[in-house]
Amino acid sequence: MIMKKPYINIFLLASALFSSFTSFSQWQQAAGTSGLNIQSLITNGMYNFAGGSTGAYLSTDNGANYILSNNGNDAVGPTRGFAKNNNYVYTCTSQGVFRSSDNGATWISTSSGISNLLNHGILNVGAKLFLVGVGGVYKSEDNGDNWSAAGLTGTDVRSITAMQDTLYIGTLNSGIYKSTDWGANWVSINNGLGSSSGFRAMECKGNTLFAAGPIGTGVYRSTDFGANWALLSVGLATSSYRGFASNEQLIVAGSFGRGVFYSTNNGDSWTQINSGLTDTTIFDLALNDNYLIAATNTQGVFRFPLMALFSVTEQLNSNEPIVLYPNPTKNRLNFKLSTKQETACYVIYNYFGQEVGNGSLNNGVNSIDTTPLKAGVYYLKIGDEITQKHKFIIQ
Repeated sequence: MIMKKPYINIFLLASALFSSFTSFSQWQQAAGTSGLNIQSLITNGMYNFAGGSTGAYLSTDNGANYILSNNGNDAVGPTRGFAKNNNYVYTCTSQGVFRSSDNGATWISTSSGISNLLNHGILNVGAKLFLVGVGGVYKSEDNGDNWSAAGLTGTDVRSITAMQDTLYIGTLNSGIYKSTDWGANWVSINNGLGSSSGFRAMECKGNTLFAAGPIGTGVYRSTDFGANWALLSVGLATSSYRGFASNEQLIVAGSFGRGVFYSTNNGDSWTQINSGLTDTTIFDLALNDNYLIAATNTQGVFRFPLMALFSVTEQLNSNEPIVLYPNPTKNRLNFKLSTKQETACYVIYNYFGQEVGNGSLNNGVNSIDTTPLKAGVYYLKIGDEITQKHKFIIQ
């Protein structure tokens, strides 16, 4: 009997290549970095950089493969940090600062004015560059050609971030400082930190600051521009933290020996994501359009698909006529159907065009039992009133 209602056809593609998707929601190790110590990361459009004990590495395929990118950067010792602006990519090393105008194809040394070349981090803010290390803070306003001291001389500074026109730095032995005049003056802001020190990473997400605490603490957060700090604990392991990454939806923290944690509610609670990660000591994190990227102590670079971090709540907020979640799935495929019709019908086909199931959907949230279906890649073809297609995976 032919049904008169609008319908949805779901085509099953039984792919022989399914094995390439089984690790969709796991960390995957990047080729070219196995066994490497990687300490820093940055993304610059299609270019992803990783720096470690043997120099700088470059990926142009979303972090899947890396190659050594050290032409002109012959520094002995680790590459510890990256920064970027519209014209250049910068890296700080144990032998000073290097700059590339061709996305890592070549590098030149730009360390004039830096008295101690061992540095831990570099940051671009507008037309200014800031460098932090064992000699304190340095500033450049000419793309790194020349550097001058910008305070805290002799202080071992381990991290730097900026919120609007304010700089925040974390030190090895004296807590956290801020400057509202680009380094001319610094003020200690340690309320709530207790005796904690050794802040090796800092992150600004909107108007919220995050600081990576030392061994035995965790992640600290300030919602009042650093005036007060609170130690976060829900879902987070007690550990030393070394790296952050964030976008509008996520804040991610990397720990020493406990792996990676992410939060979708600005740090109120956290979820650990270590599946597939063979080294849980994380030195840095980065985000590109599709992946979360992690730098590890002994096993190089790993990447994790951002799609796998999307929560059901976030997907239900989509304005698309239909939303599928979770994706990938094992037991149930849920739909949020939003059409002018109150009901719709669906038919499930396998790779050979054979019908393997059918049913009805209501306008709103629906759920289909997928346990009878074998693992594979699916395509949701929506007909008649709706013309969208969606790919999803049964694990």
